[in-house]
Amino acid sequence: MADNPPQLGEIPHPSEMRIPTLQSNNDSNYSQHSGSNANGNSSMPPSVQNARDAVYNSECSNSSHTQSAMNSVQNHPATQNLKNTVSNGPVVENIKDQSAKTSSEFQNLADARTKPEQTTATGQPLTHYHSFFYNLLSWENPRATALSFLFTILSIFAARYLPALRWTFKALYVTLGVAAAAEVAGKMVLSQGLVSSFRPRKYYTIPKESLEASLEDVEQLINFFVIEFQRILFAENVMHTIAAFASALVSYWLIKFLPLWGLSLIAVSVIYLAPLIYVTNKELIDQQVANASNIVNSQANQVKDLTVHHTARATETVKAYAGDYSAKAQGYMGGGRARANSPEVNSNKSAANAPMKSEPGVPPSYSSSDFPHAPKQEPTDGVTSHAEQYQNSQFGGQAEEVSY
Repeated sequence: MADNPPQLGEIPHPSEMRIPTLQSNNDSNYSQHSGSNANGNSSMPPSVQNARDAVYNSECSNSSHTQSAMNSVQNHPATQNLKNTVSNGPVVENIKDQSAKTSSEFQNLADARTKPEQTTATGQPLTHYHSFFYNLLSWENPRATALSFLFTILSIFAARYLPALRWTFKALYVTLGVAAAAEVAGKMVLSQGLVSSFRPRKYYTIPKESLEASLEDVEQLINFFVIEFQRILFAENVMHTIAAFASALVSYWLIKFLPLWGLSLIAVSVIYLAPLIYVTNKELIDQQVANASNIVNSQANQVKDLTVHHTARATETVKAYAGDYSAKAQGYMGGGRARANSPEVNSNKSAANAPMKSEPGVPPSYSSSDFPHAPKQEPTDGVTSHAEQYQNSQFGGQAEEVSY
């Protein structure tokens, strides 16, 4: 008798087993299939049928327990409190409030761009950027000013440490390269360019109104710097001129040691933080400035009084010296006038100036005694008078003595 291997019954198809999985929720179909199997329409062994029922029941039980657990967690008071805290708590409310205030301050800053009523010393109107920068740097809108200050600082660091220009060229050549490659590949494969198929019917242009508004805004910005430079240069406000002088002097020395980005960082910090320090300590600073002004004014008045006093004394001294010299000059002039009017001098002058009389038609006769003798020897050393020189000569005594 030959040994025959054991024969197994027909294994049911997996689709007939309908074993539920974690993603299976088709209870009605499974129930209908189970009913048909119970009626004898399936040749599934009882052990497999029992295992399948056990798995299905376990899965249904686990699913119901998981759903009930999730519902319990969601409906728990602690979960509801946490949900309310996250969605409507003080942190979220504070964030919403700060966001609304920041948006409002930026709107106020944009609305501040109006021409002020104040004019320059020459009567010229100011630009709307005067109001804008005054509102920005006076910290009237602290959130907007702080964000602009932070953005400026980050821009300086980005310009220093990030190769923005190289990235710009890189993005440009990548974009143009992809566009060219896509166009060529499309024409080779599809007989139609890919990039040209997306070409708009009309290229975008900047509207004339927008361009004119932008150019006008740029013009106002340039004129703001031009007007402010002239106001500082011509000392419309001497304190501003002194501050600009100090800034230029400090920058001149710092540029020898600091790079340009470092100097820009310091300048931006001073421009933003100096008004903040003044606004925060306005009363104290105004008091100290008033005290310094009083001290300067008192010293200036004292110097002025001393100058007037010394000037008066110098004037009096000059007047005294002038009077003395005037009296002496008048004395000298009076003595000379009296000597000129004396009879002896007048007689000598008349005799000396009298013309020599001669008969008409007869020439005057002259003798050697009418002329002085010429000197025949060297002048004597130490003698300066002409009379003494003549007395010491060999002709001394022959002519009258001349006195000077």
